[in-house]
Amino acid sequence: MDEGLISKKDLLEQTGITYGQLYRWKRKKLIPDDWFVRKSTFTGQETFFPRDKMLERINRIKELKDTLSLDELANALSPKKKDINLSREDFIERNIVSSNAVAIYEEHFGELDTISFKSSLYIYLLDQSLETGEVGWEEGRQIIQTLHDHFPKLEEKSTSLIVLRKMGVVTVLLVTNSDDFYVDEKTKVAVLLDIDTELDKLLNSLVTGGF
Repeated sequence: MDEGLISKKDLLEQTGITYGQLYRWKRKKLIPDDWFVRKSTFTGQETFFPRDKMLERINRIKELKDTLSLDELANALSPKKKDINLSREDFIERNIVSSNAVAIYEEHFGELDTISFKSSLYIYLLDQSLETGEVGWEEGRQIIQTLHDHFPKLEEKSTSLIVLRKMGVVTVLLVTNSDDFYVDEKTKVAVLLDIDTELDKLLNSLVTGGF
């Protein structure tokens, strides 16, 4: 079985949650439907989950469930839909992103007074890409444009941001379910970011900052 997956039985044992809690959280949209993966085994059909994402999400739910209702948790854990506007100054001063990432975004889309949550996500993903040292200003513009043009079509799915480089030519991709991803030997994977994971990191930064 894929080492990146965890079975339902093992998940319940490792996290100490019940079957009822798991499916109640699914109904409340605390856990995305596409994280429930049905696979054939020697005992028949079983349910598996992306191990790291699922363990991180359940730990997050357990941390917050005593202070937030399930509906509030669903909103907190689905930041793609959050109605938040941040001031440009707070966003930079709290070191959530670099000034370079904001500058690339503003050069492309105009100066910002406030930043919507979706824009903050795009800038955060750009900043994480810049931190790899594998992309520069022009590639950053490609990343921002690709997110702006195509991420709204995929935001309800588990999506990865991928930047490929081959013979000096950069290609930016948004790919769903990228667990198995292969390129030819002359192509370099310059950036590979799981957007759900980066969303959780961004949300943690915002919560820590008091937003």
